[in-house]
Amino acid sequence: MADSEFAATQWWQTGVIYQVYPRSFQDTDGDGVGDLRGITARLDYLVGLGVDAVWISPFYPSSMADFGYDVTDYTGVDPLFGTLEDFDALLAAAHAKGLRVILDFVPNHSSDQHPWFVESRSSRECPKRDWYLWHDAAPPGEDWRPAPERVPNNWMSHFGGPAWTWDEGKQQFYLHSFLKEQPDLNWRNPEVRAAIYAAMRFWLDRGVDGFRMDVLWLLIKDEFFRDNPPNPVYDGAQHDVKRVLPVHNADQSETQEIVAEMRAVLDAYGPTMGAANGGSSRVLIGEIYLPLPKLVRYYGAVPQLSGANLPFNFHLIQTRWAADAIADVIRSYEALLPAGAWPNYVLGNHDQPRLASRIGAQQARAAAMLLLTLRGTPTMYYGDELGMADVAIAPEQVRDPAEKNEPGKGRGRDPERSPMLWVSAPNAGFTRPDATPWLPLEKGWETENAAAQSQRPKSMLVLYRKLLALRRQHDTLHSGAIADVEAEGSVLRFRRVGLADGESTDFQVLLNLGMEVATVKCAAGTVVLTTLLDGEGSRVGGAVTIEGGEGLLIALG
Repeated sequence: MADSEFAATQWWQTGVIYQVYPRSFQDTDGDGVGDLRGITARLDYLVGLGVDAVWISPFYPSSMADFGYDVTDYTGVDPLFGTLEDFDALLAAAHAKGLRVILDFVPNHSSDQHPWFVESRSSRECPKRDWYLWHDAAPPGEDWRPAPERVPNNWMSHFGGPAWTWDEGKQQFYLHSFLKEQPDLNWRNPEVRAAIYAAMRFWLDRGVDGFRMDVLWLLIKDEFFRDNPPNPVYDGAQHDVKRVLPVHNADQSETQEIVAEMRAVLDAYGPTMGAANGGSSRVLIGEIYLPLPKLVRYYGAVPQLSGANLPFNFHLIQTRWAADAIADVIRSYEALLPAGAWPNYVLGNHDQPRLASRIGAQQARAAAMLLLTLRGTPTMYYGDELGMADVAIAPEQVRDPAEKNEPGKGRGRDPERSPMLWVSAPNAGFTRPDATPWLPLEKGWETENAAAQSQRPKSMLVLYRKLLALRRQHDTLHSGAIADVEAEGSVLRFRRVGLADGESTDFQVLLNLGMEVATVKCAAGTVVLTTLLDGEGSRVGGAVTIEGGEGLLIALG
């Protein structure tokens, strides 16, 4: 099931990525919003946790309509987060500690306040008139509706309503896959491509280790702007974007050309850290919400050379939390990976409900072992190592435009973006005691913070630290083959196979994804770790009993 011909030689293959949502990680200036200096101040925590890279969500100058995903300058730092000098200091400090830094990049759309769009909407004759996707109103129907009501087609915004907004000055519609304040760039225009690649080089020249490309599968749209077919299962209660099937405004074949060009930009740069620190190539990660057969195409025609290094695999988030369903995902994914492609898994991010809220606190411990013992590169979301859950957001506390645009449809992402919990002090150490955090803290922060959990030998944080240490210690756990992926009742089981030219230890992973105690067969071996953090060092064989939500990592032999 594993690709035995492709050895793990890069840091992004053997390492673990940790996502920081900068607004919520650490505030140093008392405005209630996290900043770059805050991330720098917490680098030792990340080193102690055992991760290898920090992926930072956008901190570019922004109108903040979508909290940084509406960029007004691709080569700067918003004053809310600090200065360019603060970023340089963060990057230097991270590299000095052996941590890589990955930037979130937003190539599909800019802010409507970006100078490019301000010029583009100024007239139909301006040099940047085609930098965005403009379209005349649809022909008048029998009712002769005015032009501003005649959208060009039926494409829908991911944040609710039509994906088109009328511009009175230009007397045309412009396309926005998200908010109207986030107009889509025209990636069929070579000048747009050149401008974005120049912005990428700006950060690569400063020494960043790679990019996570936002909504990579949406970049190119049908050149004829054809209507999407209706979704036959849309029931009216779903999000507006589900009204139609995104046949013509997502996952277009030409997107692969753009991914190859982006990859070439990164590959033109050498290592960011010296050989003594494991210097190696930059990494290109793609945010891609697609079925597995379509997802794996984003590795490129020649996966080691032409595509995204890591097209994000979100299927553990999207799949029913049950042993048979998870086993099917793992087997299908491994079978579909092109030769030379490196797998990856994600269990949480800033757009998805918290792991502990989706599957429960006990199952979240099993999920930690799953994520960190699968073959490939794992990505963690800040606070999941503490078992942080979604925070209740009162109507007057809602900040997310996705919730404001479609109230009551569960679009709000504020609950999973609450401040990091650091210490048992006012505001959990996230900001000054007299400041007001931009979002409320999770209940129980007084005891479930990083400092408090560090002192409890069976806490979630201790579990993550041990899992990460074992992954770093044993090559088998990050680079070995995966085999015998099976569901035995509520228990998910798989084996990690030692490397022929390296560590020879084989490991058995057993995860009870149900609520009841289960007894399953098990080869002879020694328990290396349990998610309950007891029983390590004991011998097992023949059969083993596992509590609901418990996981076992067993060294075979």
